[in-house]
Amino acid sequence: MSLRDRPAGRSFLATPAGIALCVFLAIAAFFLWVEHRAHLLGALPWLLLAACPLLHLFMHRGGDGGHHHGPGQGGEDR
Repeated sequence: MSLRDRPAGRSFLATPAGIALCVFLAIAAFFLWVEHRAHLLGALPWLLLAACPLLHLFMHRGGDGGHHHGPGQGGEDR
């Protein structure tokens, strides 16, 4: 069944191939967690520290150089 033959309301995850993919990914995630738990938990503090500058950049949304927008221009103060 190609994408064109599939009914419009049915998602990929509802097909047998989608269900098989979800089961495979769940099994793979389980084994990755079981076999590499110490590595993942050991890296967690470093990942949190690395997330700080990224969150800082993304939370500013590029910054506008401190310019304030007037009413109706998407920059209202909250």
